[in-house]
Amino acid sequence: MPNITEKHCRKSVTKREKIYDADCSGMYLSLSPTALPTFYLKYTCPITKKRATHRLGVYQQPAEGIETRDVAYWRVEAMHLKVRIRRGEDIAASSQLARQNAAKRLMTVDELIDLRIAWISRLVPKGREKDGVTLKMRPFKKAWAEMAGHLNRLVRPRLGSKIVTEVTKGDIAQLQTDILAGMFNVRKRKPEAGPPISRARHMRKAVSGLFKWAAQKDYVSASPCVNLEPLDDEPPRTRKLTPDEIRVLWHGLDRPDITVDRRICLAIKFALVSMLRSTELLHIHQDELQGRGLNDQKPLVIIPEERVKAGRDIYQPLSDLAVEIAKEAMGNYPWVFAGRWGTEPLNRKAMACALRGNRTKRNGKVVVRSIGLCEQLGIKPFTPHDLRRTAASLMGSLKVPRSTVAFCLDHTVKNDELGEVSAITGKHYDQDPRIEEKREALQRLADEIRRIVSAPMEAQQEMQRAA
Repeated sequence: MPNITEKHCRKSVTKREKIYDADCSGMYLSLSPTALPTFYLKYTCPITKKRATHRLGVYQQPAEGIETRDVAYWRVEAMHLKVRIRRGEDIAASSQLARQNAAKRLMTVDELIDLRIAWISRLVPKGREKDGVTLKMRPFKKAWAEMAGHLNRLVRPRLGSKIVTEVTKGDIAQLQTDILAGMFNVRKRKPEAGPPISRARHMRKAVSGLFKWAAQKDYVSASPCVNLEPLDDEPPRTRKLTPDEIRVLWHGLDRPDITVDRRICLAIKFALVSMLRSTELLHIHQDELQGRGLNDQKPLVIIPEERVKAGRDIYQPLSDLAVEIAKEAMGNYPWVFAGRWGTEPLNRKAMACALRGNRTKRNGKVVVRSIGLCEQLGIKPFTPHDLRRTAASLMGSLKVPRSTVAFCLDHTVKNDELGEVSAITGKHYDQDPRIEEKREALQRLADEIRRIVSAPMEAQQEMQRAA
């Protein structure tokens, strides 16, 4: 077997040809009429004990300003690889890892965000498999859409073009500063909702989760989101409706001059009476109503865990006032609160949009598309979630135990009337839904709302006393 020479590398061929080297066993030169002369090494993997081929590289003729990679160069490289093979190294796996690390070093934040979103949105089995039964699939992270939205809106516009390994703590701190100062522009039709501190908190949580995951997957050696200046505490939300505001809202939703869809008005009433969240109540289907549905002696709705913030089914009894509202809203549709065409439920933002109205900016001018219910009725602005706070406060005024109020709100009970409750007790052991306790409390809430709505306004009472 002859040695590979420079003459072999420079000759032209009409068909594919292999020339093996006598000095370095396993190394050969591949010649082709359509490709450059390329060196390979055949070897036996010390781990798998299988024959494999490793590509060394392309023959490079000596030239000025170009590194020479002739036969002698690739023979030395092959010898070094054979030493590593004799030591038990899998050079194919090492080469693949080196290519992956090189790709990671050039990865942009845009690409990292795409990988992160794909990872958190992948479908995984829900719960434990029983008796070989195929389980329903669900996204790995239940709130993946919200997490993806924060990454796309608050992180990608500013950091997306940067190399992942070059993002520093200073970049994150500057982004936080710009958001707090109101200088962050996402270049979209409508501005971000909520105060700047809330957006900054969403950004911090999103980017911290992104780089923590990147460090776990070896895309970065360490997360840059360390020792950042802490954000100020957000002021607690305390907005709740007064009895007069409840009265104005309740009667105002029945006014004929209100332009908001009747089903949305009924959904707002239902939110106050049922204490459910927007997504939980707006998407109630007739299949979720137990027994004889709204005509049952003890009406009950089970909200599936897919729509519940805590990821567990909610067994919510319905008071007679809630049933009355639901019957009017449902009609002959399969959903309690059907959309415009009756083929799907109301959008989860329907109540919020109806309460605040719709305003957009066009050429720097504010364009009013619709006036919100709060403005029409002369009530201080509030959100659908504030109705839960209002209902809970009403229950508190009726001396309903806080543990029962927490059950009605689907909150974890950490303390009851007898003291502290172990977190693991309610999560893994005490699985009773407390239906009768909640039914009694929700009925008392409905009676109180009826009393408030039927009572005259305080201003009217004062006028009557003055007269």
